[in-house]
Order: sequence, then C-alpha cells, then structure tokens
Amino acid sequence: MWHFCNNYKDSVMNFERMILTVLVVFSVTLAAGQQKFAIVIHGGAGVMSEDKMSGEKQLEYKAKLNEALELGKKLLIDGAEAAEVVVKVINVMEDSPLFNAGKGAVFTNDEKVELDASIMEGKTLKAGAVAGVRDIKNPINAAFEVMINSEHVFLSGNGASEFAKKQGLKMVRNKYFYTKQRHDSLLELKKKERERSKKDNIGTVGCAVLDSYGNLCAGTSTGGMNNKKYGRIGDAPVIGAGTYANNKTCAVSCTGHGEYYIRLGFARDISALVEYKKMNVSQACGEEIRKLTELGGTGGVIAIDTNANIAMEFNTNGMFRGYIKSSGEKDIAIFKEK
Repeated sequence: MWHFCNNYKDSVMNFERMILTVLVVFSVTLAAGQQKFAIVIHGGAGVMSEDKMSGEKQLEYKAKLNEALELGKKLLIDGAEAAEVVVKVINVMEDSPLFNAGKGAVFTNDEKVELDASIMEGKTLKAGAVAGVRDIKNPINAAFEVMINSEHVFLSGNGASEFAKKQGLKMVRNKYFYTKQRHDSLLELKKKERERSKKDNIGTVGCAVLDSYGNLCAGTSTGGMNNKKYGRIGDAPVIGAGTYANNKTCAVSCTGHGEYYIRLGFARDISALVEYKKMNVSQACGEEIRKLTELGGTGGVIAIDTNANIAMEFNTNGMFRGYIKSSGEKDIAIFKEK
C-alpha cells in the first residue's frame, strides 16, 4: 500500500511538472507573439540636394537618426509603452543641432527661439501640446506632461512654461538654443540678402510608434518657420494637423509648410482615409500628399498602423527618415529613391 501511494504521488508530481512546463512554454510563445513592434521617425522634409550635401554631413544625419531608432528599439524590447518611446526618441533629435527642433531650432524675427510640440496616444485618444515656448529644453516632454498631468490639451507661451516648471521639467535660457548656422540664416533673411526658400523650414522632427502591447502613439516637435513673426504657430502642435493617433487606424507625424497642413487637417484626414475608405497607411499618406501638392504646399509625413505597416511619403527632394521593426527590418534614408 505504501509503495502504491508513493508511485501515485510521483505520478501526480510528474503530471504537475508536465502541465507547468506546457504552461510556461505556452506563455513564452504567446509573449513572443505579442512582441511585434515598430518605430518610424522623420527629421524634416524639404528642398535638399544629394550633390550639394557632403557625404560627411549625410553620414552625420544618418548617425543621429540611427541613434534615435536604436534607442527606441531598446526601450520597446524592454517593454516601454509607446508614449515613453516617442518622447525619448524625439529627445535625441531635439538635443541635436542638426534639426529644427530644440537645440537646432530656427529663430524668430526678434532673434529668439520659439518652440512647438505635440503628442497623442492611440489607445485613449489623449493628447497634449505646447506652442510658442522659449525656455523649455525639450518641448515634447512638456506636451507629454500636458497630456498626462492636466485637464487640457493645448498650452502656449508663458502659461505653458509655468506649467512645465511645476512638472519639474528642465528649463533653460533662450540662448541655449542658439546655433551659429541658424542665426546666420536669419540675419541673411532680415538683411534681404536672399529670399525665403523652402530650405528655411527643414528640420521638424517626429516619431510614430507601435509598442509590444499593440498601442500607437505619435509626436512632433519643431522650431517652426525661420524669421517668423507675430507669434506664428504652424501645424506641429495642432492635434489633427501635425500629429494624430488612433489605435483603430494609425499614428501620424507631419513635417512641412504648416499652414497647408492645418488647412487640410492633414494628420486626422489620413486616419479618416484609413477608417472610412479602408485605405492602407501608404495609400492614405500618398493621397494626402497629393492633396497637399494640389494646394501648392510641400512637406512629408510618416505613419504606422497596428500591424506595423509603415509609410514615409513626401513631395520634396528629400526627407530625413528611418524605421525599424521587431522583425529586424530597418531603413534610414534622406533623398528620394531613384
């Protein structure tokens, strides 16, 4: 009898171990299946020439785009949510003098730097934005704080700065944003040594993310238009124009001549084309770029859906752009493919 009991107990224990092993394997397999993620970024679209941009400068841009993508990939592998990834990836570009956002932003007519940014989550449709700020080191962080720690969506100017201080964000003097190249460009315009060109608006940065939980988020940050006056604000901080995200459709970030994007409700319209006309993200972005071109506007857009399908469309000579997927697929480019 004792021998029988021991055999029975051993059988039960072996059966329990087998069930536990099966459950563990199933859980790991299920988790692996949920790990699909992707990230797409842009660093601005505009008039640029492969012949006139040195190989060294091209490598510099690509290295910074790669740094942003690799950071995003690491965060996503570690389980970060989409909004956190959008903020930290954009920080990489805001802290670089290469782009018209944060440290490398263009100047206003009164030789100051005024910054705009926005972010939106696809799961909740929550959003946050700031505009016309002069002392917030990373405006995308302020937009994020508006989204998660206020009852509002859009703050501007001194009020946005006061809010950012209360959230403990890093504040800087306006001279922090100074770069000689941007300042010289402003002075040339003010002295009318040259006419305004589409090059003056290149450099807005943006990011759209699908995280491993199946959620989307998009964000955009910019210094706006070179030599802008009267507190001008473009599309970047306007939810539905420069930024939009909805898990039912896609996440979108735009770059270009902001007035046209606002008039088109550009980013939201792409979402609508996906939702109501059943277009894929590439078709929807292409259609919206067609509308932009028809109006006489220039620029580009990035987008991503919950199946990790990515679009990077523009009607200019180039757009600083790149993406990376959990599958390992990756691309970084500047000019139009020949």
